[in-house]
Amino acid sequence: MTSADSQEFFALFGAERRPDPYPHYRSWRERHPVAAVAERMFVVSGFAEATQVLRDPAFGHPEPEYLDPADRLPDQPVDEAGRVVRGFLSLNPPDHTRLRRLVAKAFTPRMVEQLTPRIEEIAAELLDRAPVECDLMTSLAKPLPVEVIAELLGVPLDDRERFAEWSHAMARALDPPLLQHPGTAEPAIKARQSFVAYFRALAAERRREPGEDLLSALVAVSDAGDVLSEGELLVTLTLLLIAGHETTTNLIGNGVLALLSGPEGLKPLGTEGENAARVLEEVLRYDSPVQLTARTALRDTTLAGLEVPENSQLIVLIGAANHDPATGPSPDTFDPAREPGRHLAFGQGIHFCLGAPLARLEARIAFRELARRRPDLSLAADPAWNPTTTLRGLSTLPVTNGS
Repeated sequence: MTSADSQEFFALFGAERRPDPYPHYRSWRERHPVAAVAERMFVVSGFAEATQVLRDPAFGHPEPEYLDPADRLPDQPVDEAGRVVRGFLSLNPPDHTRLRRLVAKAFTPRMVEQLTPRIEEIAAELLDRAPVECDLMTSLAKPLPVEVIAELLGVPLDDRERFAEWSHAMARALDPPLLQHPGTAEPAIKARQSFVAYFRALAAERRREPGEDLLSALVAVSDAGDVLSEGELLVTLTLLLIAGHETTTNLIGNGVLALLSGPEGLKPLGTEGENAARVLEEVLRYDSPVQLTARTALRDTTLAGLEVPENSQLIVLIGAANHDPATGPSPDTFDPAREPGRHLAFGQGIHFCLGAPLARLEARIAFRELARRRPDLSLAADPAWNPTTTLRGLSTLPVTNGS
């Protein structure tokens, strides 16, 4: 471990580095695979070290805080003790174990797999409607995951546009405060309040008249008499919205850009998209939609043989760790023919992304339909990046099919 200047660390995320942060990550990682950037604050960028933090139960999340009623935001879910209700991604066992098990009983692999024909239909319709020259983010990468997660949750068709707006506003607030774009917090709070009020009402409808959607399943799910409280249901829906929409949008956009930036365009996908699954894993490694995550040391412990005091904060640079030579040869090169290897795009350990099968399914189908319907796709202009750090993705991706 080395000590590093915090300003040097925050400079990694400057706007001028956003199009290609990976050379800067490499320089940082080679000097600081684990670095102390402030008192009780560490940055982890090496693959082995990041894997340890994500898997080791010594690293987790702080306990939910008690909020005085006067300090609560409108409609903020709290439990009976007045503590903030958090999603299972931000909890430690046994609370994490209980809540994730309940959600997993409703969000089953069978439910995901049954979505395949509908995802194929949506992707085909979107691409068939898109003009020869278009913004692929607007035409495919953004609407596809919105349609899928909305149908999965049973959101009425007329409400899906504002559904997407709430998701985007809340996702922008996921960055650590020092990295947030100015003006992010207030829209995110308003979006969360609108989202909570909307789904509180929709959940009440599903209790009266259950459907075949995931929301109905979450409302009804039980395990040995245990059920989701209303607050747990609402924060779980928030998590599913952001994880099921924003990250998949970015995965599709980042993957298409990586392919079109290469000499063969979409050809590595195969004429029928038969190589989409392999290419997808390389996209996840090379330009992960989730670039960083955080953990707290739950006790005095060690990392790479070094002391990490209890309550230390650790920022895990997933984007840097995925480019560590430990993941394979020439890690800074996007190689769509690379055999799938190790990456941390969906995390590790008990917090491994529950929605990974759905994200993979959507992106795989999107890539396959692009190979079939837009085989000659190329960049029409420079893309633009969202001003966010935790979630890495494009705001625009101008393309043309060349015909």
